[in-house]
Amino acid sequence: MTPQLYLASRSPRRAELLSQLGVRFAVVDAEVEERRSHGQSPADYARATALAKARAGLAHLESMPTAQRDAAIPVLGADTDVVLDDDILGKPRDADDAVRMLLRLSDRSHEVYSAVAVIGAAGADVALSVTRVEFGAITAAQARDYWHSGEPVGKAGAYAIQGYAARWVRAIAGSYSGVVGLPLFETAQLLERHGLAIGAVAECA
Repeated sequence: MTPQLYLASRSPRRAELLSQLGVRFAVVDAEVEERRSHGQSPADYARATALAKARAGLAHLESMPTAQRDAAIPVLGADTDVVLDDDILGKPRDADDAVRMLLRLSDRSHEVYSAVAVIGAAGADVALSVTRVEFGAITAAQARDYWHSGEPVGKAGAYAIQGYAARWVRAIAGSYSGVVGLPLFETAQLLERHGLAIGAVAECA
């Protein structure tokens, strides 16, 4: 079945979230260098990275034979960042890095900036969701045990709110799906702006 959208992300979490909007989509590669410029705000960084991913996905599609893609189908890119004290906490390099991040987040509030960009015939649009997450106390032993669960690997801020880390979430204000990896409210608005009808059942190509 022909997709209505290309998702420029290999994240299974984003694919699962996007499927909740009832659009048919296909996944395309989108490799970009994720590096924050000096003086760039977390909001601007998230928007720029989401747009860069969408553009990278579009470039990948444009390199394919015409018979294998439809130039009229929009491309979606997204970026999610955990921010504390204006620092972007990326994916942990190893156990020590993950423990360090989690101890910084312990018993404090932080923000999650989740941006989505859509490029289509109507041009490029970007939306941003900012969610405040408050954690309870995390001990070093708990953080290290959590690392050994495998869940923090490849996760911004070294945690997955939809997994074991939910036990530390004292409060959340904003978009839960945005913290997971794709703000669905903002995404639905962008897709409708690009002519896609939001349904109830989706198929991933």
